[in-house]
Amino acid sequence: MYRLYFDSRGVHRVYGMTVADGVWKMWRGAPGFNQRYVGKISDDRKTIIGQWEMSEDGKQWHVDFDLSYRKQ
Repeated sequence: MYRLYFDSRGVHRVYGMTVADGVWKMWRGAPGFNQRYVGKISDDRKTIIGQWEMSEDGKQWHVDFDLSYRKQ
């Protein structure tokens, strides 16, 4: 499964994506700017709590920002 990202700056990116065992994952490999997201889906399926991480070399990762979703 894939996810397409685009914004008003004209930036567009394609991410791989899976949802399995209560975990949502998205990722992309790009020279100098690798990204990945891992979000845990709550048992009641109303909340996803996760973090985006980034890596320049694809080996050493650090948290870029937290991102959570809540169903209203």
